[in-house]
This record gives sequence, structure tokens and C-alpha cells, in this order.
Amino acid sequence: MSDHGGAVAELVEQLGRLPGIGRKSAERLAFHLLRVREEEALALAESIRRVRQDVHYCKTCFNLAESETCSICTDPKRDATRLCVVEQPRDLMSLEQSGVFRGLYHVLLGRIAPLEGMGPDQLTVDPLVERVRTGNFSEIIMATNPTVEGDGTSLYISNLLSDFPVEITRLARGITAGSVLEYANREMIADALTGRQKL
Repeated sequence: MSDHGGAVAELVEQLGRLPGIGRKSAERLAFHLLRVREEEALALAESIRRVRQDVHYCKTCFNLAESETCSICTDPKRDATRLCVVEQPRDLMSLEQSGVFRGLYHVLLGRIAPLEGMGPDQLTVDPLVERVRTGNFSEIIMATNPTVEGDGTSLYISNLLSDFPVEITRLARGITAGSVLEYANREMIADALTGRQKL
């Protein structure tokens, strides 16, 4: 890349920092951006700027939102007696795309992973417990990823919520152990939601 100008080399370097983008892909993306119409490239830059400035976490569920509360939390048609607990906003999006679940969500913003220095204090566990304490939920669905850390997080939260008068369920294992919700197809997620089990 040394025979290209500093701006191109910098763009390749920045694109290469994105997850799943290696050096060759970063170069292809950089040269694509140089070839497209200026408005198209600037529209991408503006979208990145807007998402960094305007998107934050919902004050209730910690989903991504452009106002104080996300559109799911403010939707009066949602079933306010069911709460689905997920690790990340992208997991919430995957569950929403299945079209099966019409309740509310709580996003943990991670999972308990001691080897990575992630404990319950780095997650939104305390706000979750407070929501359950003050809410009118009849069911809490643990939809953490079926990994060792996801299962451990689910067990930890289930123990915290065991004194509340709510049924705690988990997704059925239509989603195989070790997989990630984000990559599960719509049918797998629908099966897992409808076949959820009591913890």
C-alpha cells in the first residue's frame, strides 16, 4: 500500500479494523468507495456520523434507540407480561425478525466471562432485577447464547430472580450449543422461542 497516498492507506487501515474485514477486503472496500459517486460515499460517511451521535441505549431495556426509550418499549401492543433477556442488541434484532415474540426485552450488553474480565457488574443485571421487582412480568425468557458463558449468565440471573413470582424459561435447544443467535435462521429462532423450557 506504500505506493498509494496517505489518505487511501489510512482508509484501508480503518476499514481493516472492522470485524471480519481482512486486509484484502479492506482494500476492495477502499477502492470501491473511490469508484462510487461522491454522494454515495459521503452518504455512508454521514450514516456513520449520525449513528455515532444519535444512537444510544434505551433507558429501559438497553436496546439501541434514537430517543430516550426505544420503539419496542413504547409500543402499547407489546405483551408487557413477558420479558426476553438477551446478550446484545443484535440478538434482539434476530429474535424480532422471527416474528414470534411480541413481549418486551432486556439487553445485558454482554455475558459473564471471567476470563475476559466480564463480571455481572459490567452488565445491566441490576436494572434487570429492578425491572422484574417493579414490573408485572409473569415470564422471564432467558435467551442468552447457548455457550458456556451464556448458560452461566442465564443461571446467575435465574438465581437472582428465583425469589420473584415469575416463571423463568430458557430457549429450547433448537439452537445448538455453542452457536450464536445472530447467525441462527428465522425458523430455528421461531422453534426455540415456541419450544422454550422452564428453568
